[in-house]
Amino acid sequence: MSRPIISSLREPSPAAAAGLAVGDAILSVGGVVPRDIIDYHQLVDGTDPEFEIDRAGIALTVVVEKREGEPTGIEISDALFDRVRTCDNHCEFCFIYQLPKGLRRTLYVKDDDYRLSFLYGNFTTLTRFTEADLERVVTERLSPLYVSIHTTDPLLRAEILRNPRGAYSLRWLEVLLAEGIEVHGQIVLLPGVNDGEELVKTLTDVALRFPRLTSVGVVPLGVSRYTREPRMRATTREEAVAAIETIAAFQQAFAERFGRPVVYASDEFYLIAGAGFPSLESYGDLPQLENGVGVFRAFEAEFLGVREPEAGARSGFFASIDGAPALGYRAVRFSPRRGWPEGGRGRVKIITSTYGRLALERLAASSGVEMDFAEVENRFFGGNIAVAGLMAGEDVASAIAGEEGVRLLLPDVCLSEGRFIDGRELESLPHPVEVVPSDGRSLAQALAGRRFPAVGKAS
Repeated sequence: MSRPIISSLREPSPAAAAGLAVGDAILSVGGVVPRDIIDYHQLVDGTDPEFEIDRAGIALTVVVEKREGEPTGIEISDALFDRVRTCDNHCEFCFIYQLPKGLRRTLYVKDDDYRLSFLYGNFTTLTRFTEADLERVVTERLSPLYVSIHTTDPLLRAEILRNPRGAYSLRWLEVLLAEGIEVHGQIVLLPGVNDGEELVKTLTDVALRFPRLTSVGVVPLGVSRYTREPRMRATTREEAVAAIETIAAFQQAFAERFGRPVVYASDEFYLIAGAGFPSLESYGDLPQLENGVGVFRAFEAEFLGVREPEAGARSGFFASIDGAPALGYRAVRFSPRRGWPEGGRGRVKIITSTYGRLALERLAASSGVEMDFAEVENRFFGGNIAVAGLMAGEDVASAIAGEEGVRLLLPDVCLSEGRFIDGRELESLPHPVEVVPSDGRSLAQALAGRRFPAVGKAS
């Protein structure tokens, strides 16, 4: 078991006042060794927690004077202090198997850990879930959780996951729902495998076996040029239309029976199909926003000023918990190291992906706001990968190479700690880009003349 390390400390804060410091290793709190950030939060939530720490090999006891529920001011280096429960499935469609070699090591970690599902909204298949896990989830009310369903047919699910436990691991989903745990599901739709009649069977089972599911997001398969799976291919327009029609029919049935739509198609399906998006109201409280469901309508409403952008991550009440480190797509997107540029509006281009351009063209048409684009073709991944969040630095550099003297707006969704997924840094781009938060209001402000931090050569 690794020791949680204090990675940052707010000033002022109870922990700073008590003398704790960045780099201190936490051995225990109140005599209890925490397994993860969940344990840690529960241990420090009370009045005056007592920390046993290791500071450069010296053991110290520090009492942090604070009220019950008051934040300590500590941020921890990792979310899990024991081992991440890695995934032992071998799904044909797993995107980690479709990554090129040489990327950051953390990108290749496959987790199937219910704690990361609770903490950060990661989807788990429940194939490694145990009775002890169930007891903890129910006792500590670790909710919501996010579960990959894909299909409810036992044999097909085992085949898709390439794991015999996949045939019966959804039994845990029934128990979790029966115990009142909020759960959101996901179906990755594989053309010719779990779509068509299989999707109908799965959604019928959702109504019969899992009616307490809060939501189910259906997303298309992403296929990069690195896949070695012969039957994994992109969804066709006709298949996208059929999926939308099936989901719409079940939405109506669910609404009539349960008073809510339950199942939603991701925005990508509507772009592939060339279909119009449903209304913002039809998505309810946008329970699957981070899964690409309802993103366009939410963005449009923010752009038009009728909806406030979400503050931080949505999923799990630990999303902004004191002490919980940013992880994966929740890491800091960009911390400006240079000042904001001066000047007027000038000529503006939005750097975006193929799907991003298709969506923003619709927004431009509906809002009457002129938009120009530097479209990034995703050569790094290839295949049908066309979302803005997976734009690689080398492809962005290629797309803006000839854009001298243009204000270039880059959505921060493609960055993690200021780096693209291929490891390239902003400073290596051939022209300065303004990094704009990935919400509609920020884009509207940028197009109206507001300046954002500019980074790149000659900035």
